[in-house]
Amino acid sequence: MLVGEHDAHVVSASNTAIRFVVPAAAEGGPMTVRVDELPGVSAELLVARQLTTGIHQVDSPAYDALGRLYVTQSGSRGSRVPVPIFRIGADGVREPLSVDIANPTSMTLGPDRAMYVSSRFDGHVYRLDSNDTAELYAAELGVATGLAFGSDGALFVGDRLGSIMRVTPDRQVQPYASLPPSVAAFHLAFGPDQCLYVTAPTLSSHDPIYRISPDRLVDVVCDGFGRPQGLAFDAAGMLYVVDALAGASGVYRVDVTAPRPVPELQVGAASLVGVAFDPQGRMVLASNDTVWTM
Repeated sequence: MLVGEHDAHVVSASNTAIRFVVPAAAEGGPMTVRVDELPGVSAELLVARQLTTGIHQVDSPAYDALGRLYVTQSGSRGSRVPVPIFRIGADGVREPLSVDIANPTSMTLGPDRAMYVSSRFDGHVYRLDSNDTAELYAAELGVATGLAFGSDGALFVGDRLGSIMRVTPDRQVQPYASLPPSVAAFHLAFGPDQCLYVTAPTLSSHDPIYRISPDRLVDVVCDGFGRPQGLAFDAAGMLYVVDALAGASGVYRVDVTAPRPVPELQVGAASLVGVAFDPQGRMVLASNDTVWTM
């Protein structure tokens, strides 16, 4: 079997499907798939291109207002590294940000065009100012992981021990919702319906996507995930969720407006933790140590 001009390892095959590993030497971009026993091109495949590696992501990367991508070097809990955050420009050049943040975990762009970063070590959220200096924005947020801003300017923070906190624009911390605790991290994203969507991987093999309404009502959108991680909405309002469950890992699309949403696999890839969209709408994927662009 060939992907482009490269031999591909077949993992399994049946009368209706073939699972294979895209060769590491594949250049990325649109590529043809040829099966030895079949004439001509059997299929076409879009292969992601590596954007950067040598990092440590716990959640999705994030774009700032200038279209620059922020990634983390999070490290093991309690550790501090000289460069905890990198910024990647449109030219692909990676710029180190030597800010004083231990275990940077989740990031989100604020309504003030600043980047906000949570620390699962000290339970704080930091704001990166225009001089790339980290200033304390909110404290005492438990094991602070996922971040998302609401339309009213409030910041929502996921404490992976089981709470969603709301930080008002004047920095008052309020409890907002309770969820089952996560063994890894909470991941947050606001939908066009003004609802907050949350994943919280546990040791179960059937974890859900949660939806929290503006009235703070919690319901389950769908529960067909094994280890849901980062999530993001595209410009059309479709939700994309990373599932890291071995054997079914990849990025799934979910129509949250459907009466009974069914996750649809969009990208097959192992060990992903995050997903984001660049200003042009292209998907960006993150594993623990590498970021790719589609």
